[in-house]
Amino acid sequence: MIRILLVDDQALVRAGFRMILDAEPQLEVVGEAGDGRAAIDQVRTLAPDVVLMDIRMPELDGLEATRRILDERGENAPKILMLTTFDLDEYVYEALRAGASGFLLKDTPPEQLVAAIEVISQGDALLSPTITRRVISEFVKGTGPKPRALERRDREDLVRLGDDRQDACGAHPDEAEPA
Repeated sequence: MIRILLVDDQALVRAGFRMILDAEPQLEVVGEAGDGRAAIDQVRTLAPDVVLMDIRMPELDGLEATRRILDERGENAPKILMLTTFDLDEYVYEALRAGASGFLLKDTPPEQLVAAIEVISQGDALLSPTITRRVISEFVKGTGPKPRALERRDREDLVRLGDDRQDACGAHPDEAEPA
């Protein structure tokens, strides 16, 4: 049995997914959340195997909720399948960077949604076929995502790491006496 948490800010969308998934004997919808913050709480409480996560939501979007869930839960984290109506490359790349196991568009046929849940629950990754074609094409052309610039938090971590190294050595590494 694969335990699933549905996360979408639209109740009607969650209800539609629930109807599809409840019809499958190997799937069990264990809960729902309307935003990323509620999703984090529900993951703590319900320990689902898979989270169907919308990208754009109020309070906390699906990308940040994914990062937090995976950081907090570590090896015990559920697999996260990102869902969106927006076929934008930056969402795909950010979802993968956040640690999502899969990415589908909301217009995916029900049987493909069920198959995707089964695939990622086993530890494999999956992208929507249209997205896969585009990503491969961009890779071949060399127009894929560029390395991202360090964010403020990343820069602060590097400075802190340098400071820690300086404290451990008693002097800044560049100022150390030659041996």
